[in-house]
Amino acid sequence: MPCHFLLNNFIGAVPPHRCDISTLYGGGILGNLSLEEQLAVSIPVQEDGSLSSCQMFAAPQYHLLFNSSNITGLQTVPCQNGWVHDNSTFKSTLTSQWDLVCEQRGKNKATATIFFIGVMIGAVAYGSLSDRFGRRNMLLVSYVSGMLFAVASAFSTSYIMFMVLRFFTGITVTGIVIILAVLGLEWVDIQHRNLVGIIDSLSWTFGNVCFSGIAYFVRDWRWLTVSITLPVILAVLAWRWMPESARWLIAKGKLEQARLYLQKCAKMNQTEGKMNLFKTETLSTIIVTEKRDRAYYYVDMIRTPKMRKLALCTGVMWFCVATAFYGISFNLTGFGLNIYLTQFTYALIELPAKVSAYYLWDRIGRRRTEVGSLLMVGVCLGINIVIPKDMSVIRTVVAVIGKGFSSAAFATLGLYSNELFPTVLRQYGMGYNSFLARLGIAMAPLIFLLDEVWQELPQIVLCSVAVLGAVVARTLPETRNRCLPETIEDIEQQK
Repeated sequence: MPCHFLLNNFIGAVPPHRCDISTLYGGGILGNLSLEEQLAVSIPVQEDGSLSSCQMFAAPQYHLLFNSSNITGLQTVPCQNGWVHDNSTFKSTLTSQWDLVCEQRGKNKATATIFFIGVMIGAVAYGSLSDRFGRRNMLLVSYVSGMLFAVASAFSTSYIMFMVLRFFTGITVTGIVIILAVLGLEWVDIQHRNLVGIIDSLSWTFGNVCFSGIAYFVRDWRWLTVSITLPVILAVLAWRWMPESARWLIAKGKLEQARLYLQKCAKMNQTEGKMNLFKTETLSTIIVTEKRDRAYYYVDMIRTPKMRKLALCTGVMWFCVATAFYGISFNLTGFGLNIYLTQFTYALIELPAKVSAYYLWDRIGRRRTEVGSLLMVGVCLGINIVIPKDMSVIRTVVAVIGKGFSSAAFATLGLYSNELFPTVLRQYGMGYNSFLARLGIAMAPLIFLLDEVWQELPQIVLCSVAVLGAVVARTLPETRNRCLPETIEDIEQQK
């Protein structure tokens, strides 16, 4: 999953490029000149000495062969015959495939945005469908459909075709994220929720670290997409051993099925002697405050005052954390260092950050950990605003530290928000929060287009978003060492 979420960093990378002037010397006009001379009379030079990426002279300027500094008043036009892309780093990218540069630059940024819009829609859809048809069944649907759309997108023959297939990939893979997070949490007791939460989060870190190596060796965008998708086959094979949520079965009144899964659980944990406590009559008393077989919908999250506040606050937090996290993650080339090394470092910093968060969850609580992590993200982003652009190493170090704190915030929020929502609405809550998170991620690439207004504006926006998330997190209740709420009434009765 993290490979697909960060895929655009590599398949949408913009290699060095210049106007294609092959038609000029191919027709004999510049045929007697060397390539260096052809470029000198055809393409203007920028202040840093590099060739312009988007402009060429309206006509060959032969006098520049003798006086290269005399370029005042020379007429330039946009590239007339496409671009030549440097393939020394990337064999092929979306950018070089369909010339998504210069005035087409926005289309390249839109590629990531379209994917995450699909993820947003999928979050809402799977949140509802998995609560209606079960976590386990919809997980298989997400595995298979997501793999098919992702592989199909790798063989797109046009930019539009790729965008459409990438959009549907976003919709279909979302279930993997939101269903597994909830399913894992609903199968463990209070003492092991932290452990399951950190394992789930560290699996993303593992994927990020592997992704930097896969991208380094697979530099064609089509094969990179295929390479990170095929491992889903292993997940499909492992699905047969995945149990349905006993909590969900009980909430839906399917007591006999829940008892069978609990028997398997007791056998695995070698606690079969306690199974006489879990008769269907006993299970039927777990949810007594509300009608067990009633249907729930997204609107139930705003019917009552405390549920309404919970939905608003967690939604804002997911939006803020996701925007800040991916705002940093998408800016691999913004600090002037190697893209693969930056991706690897960004991924590696997540390990100590998340392990630290794991130990803080029980010592200072989920809420304080979330607030502190988000404030430190804001501090790191603020520091990078004032550090000069030429100090690329220092800027990258600060960004890496900020990425670490944002990883801790994301890991904490995944556990924290699931503990806040009741079982009857937990999957809906995950779908709703994922929707707002993906909205934040979809906006993250577009935030960097604000540098055309003011160079530092993207960093200021991301810093402000992180601080806002910290302020909102301060208003939520602590969940440390508390039982999971089962019904809406459990939420409304909280003090």
